[in-house]
Amino acid sequence: MDSQLHSPHTIGNTNQDTVQDTVQDTDIAIIGISCQFPGATTVEMFWQNLQAGVESIANFSPQELLATGISTDLLNNPDYVKANGKLADIEGFDANFFDLSAREAELLDPQHRLFLERAWEAIERAGYYPSTYAGSIGVYAGVGTNTYLLNNLYRQLDPAQPVDDFQLLIGNDKDFLPTRVSYQLNLKGPSVSVQTACSTSLVAVHLACQSLLNGECDMAVAGGVSIRVPQTAGYLYQAGMILSPDGHCRAFDANAQGTVAGSGLGIVVLKRLADALSDGDRIDAVIKGSAINMMEQSKWAIRLPV
Repeated sequence: MDSQLHSPHTIGNTNQDTVQDTVQDTDIAIIGISCQFPGATTVEMFWQNLQAGVESIANFSPQELLATGISTDLLNNPDYVKANGKLADIEGFDANFFDLSAREAELLDPQHRLFLERAWEAIERAGYYPSTYAGSIGVYAGVGTNTYLLNNLYRQLDPAQPVDDFQLLIGNDKDFLPTRVSYQLNLKGPSVSVQTACSTSLVAVHLACQSLLNGECDMAVAGGVSIRVPQTAGYLYQAGMILSPDGHCRAFDANAQGTVAGSGLGIVVLKRLADALSDGDRIDAVIKGSAINMMEQSKWAIRLPV
């Protein structure tokens, strides 16, 4: 990802005439942000952690891992790393707010639950209420492997309950995440599932930008979510693979040895910059351009107001 970053600011605080003079037809404004990462449940907390260099990877005790069913043999393996990026309160979900029954919520992938809640929050932070917004709002989003289905729901399936089978499908298949968000939040724009492995969220933002520039919608929600359950679990290190041998991720460091698995979510609300300025929106950043290369990795050129 190519980017030019500065401290977050509200572009509305700068000279309006100067801003208008530099606006290009292809500029896209980020007017709302929502996220949840290990050690950060808000954008503000995440920014503070970045500034302070906080490492939010959780290190688990043998007792914690044994309590979740990790075998003693695996725990005693010298290559088993007792670390993971863990999200707080993935069990919590306000089903009533989204008009879902308790059973529907139980069968719903936590990745879908969390993304739905955070999509609402992102639009709210942008200052809009979907049901009263006159324009159309699109959704471009992707979701990680559904380990909740594999490790939790499959054990409870009752073949005599066909309704559960249908709920299981629409609540857990990756293709239904964007359309669920559009349906539950009453969004009328395009609703597209994006799956490009590690570049999913960036490609979702790129496609959302193109949708706005093509006039397919007036605002767009874009992002991705990945939650691995159970969260209290480590991983096996293998030499030559991508995972870190010591549970630390040292990005862009000469001592980097690999990555650490984890969970997280990020969403942005986008609008054409000219429209955002005309509507008096708070503007957190401006996307000056984006592209996808042949490996399907999205690249951004971002200008944050100073």
